[in-house]
Amino acid sequence: MMINKKAIAALTAATLLSLTLGAQSFAADSSFKDIGNVTGKDKINTLKQRGLIKGISDTRFLPGGTVTTAQGMQFISGGLQLSLAAIDFNKAPKASAIFPKIKDTAWYAEAFINAHYNGVDIPTDIDPAKPITKELFTSLLVQAVEKAGNLPMINLVPADIADADALNPSYQGSIQRSLKYKINTLDASGKFNPKSQITRAEAAVMLFNALDYLKSVSDGGTPQ
Repeated sequence: MMINKKAIAALTAATLLSLTLGAQSFAADSSFKDIGNVTGKDKINTLKQRGLIKGISDTRFLPGGTVTTAQGMQFISGGLQLSLAAIDFNKAPKASAIFPKIKDTAWYAEAFINAHYNGVDIPTDIDPAKPITKELFTSLLVQAVEKAGNLPMINLVPADIADADALNPSYQGSIQRSLKYKINTLDASGKFNPKSQITRAEAAVMLFNALDYLKSVSDGGTPQ
């Protein structure tokens, strides 16, 4: 496999430009109809308007639905518009060659391939049908954001997480950065709740926040 670095740089710049999340008005028929009382509903509808997420139909998002690992990876790859356009292969990659539990014909196979070859470290034994935890989704999303935006290392004062002992040690760094990037916030008790199974609404809000952070950096902000 040969990687064209200039093409990747151009793709990154184009991707960042395409992720502008400015204020916009929504036509009456362009919003999901089942998120009226959902926290972050405007963020969810913005992503829909941008074509970065889909519902179970054009008008239903099913915000309280549990996110499977397959759906979580689709949120990330689709939302960040990860692709193989800037990478040259001798032959087309197959998901099953990397992830034994993923069939090449699965609707989500491309999302895993795109994320993997864009530098996201996905466990090879990952089960696409299993509900994804908050800490795993956060780790994958943060990696994707940092790769897509070519973000530098940042000076980080770790946040005090009340349930830090419950975190998977391998996810601690990305979780701390997600708090710095304001992708996530701690709950009223200062907990992250890493083992919780996230809902579709929560995943969408995290995705929006990640894209918003990328936009702030592309607009001239400097990560601290």
